[in-house]
Amino acid sequence: MITIGVEEEYLLLDPGTCLPVPLADQVRAAAGLGPIAEDGEVQSELLQAQVEVATPVCTDLDEVGGHLLRLRHALGTAAEKHGCRIAASAVAPFRTEAPVPVTRNARYLALRTHAPQLVAEHLVNGMHVHAAVPDKETGVAVLSRVRIWLPVLVAMSANSPFWDGKDTGWASWRTVMFGRWAVSGPPPRFTSLADHDSRIKSLMDTGIITDTGQLYWQARLSERYPTIEVRCADVQLRADAAVMFAGIVRALVATALREQKAGVPLPDCPHELLQAMNWHAARHGLSGRLVDPDGRSRRAGDVLCMLLDHLTPALDEAGDTREVTSLVHRLLQEGTPADRQRRAHAEGGLPGLTRLITGETVAT
Repeated sequence: MITIGVEEEYLLLDPGTCLPVPLADQVRAAAGLGPIAEDGEVQSELLQAQVEVATPVCTDLDEVGGHLLRLRHALGTAAEKHGCRIAASAVAPFRTEAPVPVTRNARYLALRTHAPQLVAEHLVNGMHVHAAVPDKETGVAVLSRVRIWLPVLVAMSANSPFWDGKDTGWASWRTVMFGRWAVSGPPPRFTSLADHDSRIKSLMDTGIITDTGQLYWQARLSERYPTIEVRCADVQLRADAAVMFAGIVRALVATALREQKAGVPLPDCPHELLQAMNWHAARHGLSGRLVDPDGRSRRAGDVLCMLLDHLTPALDEAGDTREVTSLVHRLLQEGTPADRQRRAHAEGGLPGLTRLITGETVAT
């Protein structure tokens, strides 16, 4: 069984104005007291209006869901003690005129010097799924197989339509904002670990990026863990939607490992096509058409069925089929979190949007 772990990033918002509030240190300290959140599970983020959680290593989806609910509730309770709320929205719908302070961390402060405006606007939140791989060589092969599905995950997870109080017209504005960093978007197709390491060395030698943490590809080898890290998804309003993506990513990795062992050739999707597919997915979400991994424009629902067909043997093997497929069907019925944000705003204005993104984050 492939082990998995999930990281989620949340905003801290004023419940009345929906504006970000720089209370991360206080909320983290309150959430880290006692048995609710263990040491290291609640972490700092780039800006002081953001917090991050990381689950332990998990072997099944029930574990993932249980840990995410526990951590969301621990942070939610801590935030309320300090007069704010946590919100699993992938960008801040509204911003204060003054920039949110940067967390006093040497790496974060160096990033601010390197790219001040990008850091000032980096009120963005994702979810990252780590899936174990046996070694780095195999991990690189897995990356080159799962990359063609990343735009589909972007479309499914879209949860960031509002920015600066306006509808951007995009389902995942976070994807657009992350695309402004020097190394971002879908990863290239690597032919081997040596190819992977050589290309990263070339990037580092330029001085444009100073550490591998600035490789903001939507999937990458983890530096800290023996995993690949799929980081293309917007943070999800609901914890069970995050569980769905954890199951999908694990199945993608298991399928890639099976294909690698069987000697199936690496898919050869041109990088420019994958970039365009990613842009289209961020723009439209599941509203309309998607481009499938073969480069064909199809109805979004048909592409999701294609994804499930691709993953069915791995989902069956892990015992995840019923849970993942039911959550995918719910997604097709209800729309993406971006669709739900738009409906909440249309029906209830700012208060309705605030209730949705703060209430759903801690809902059971």
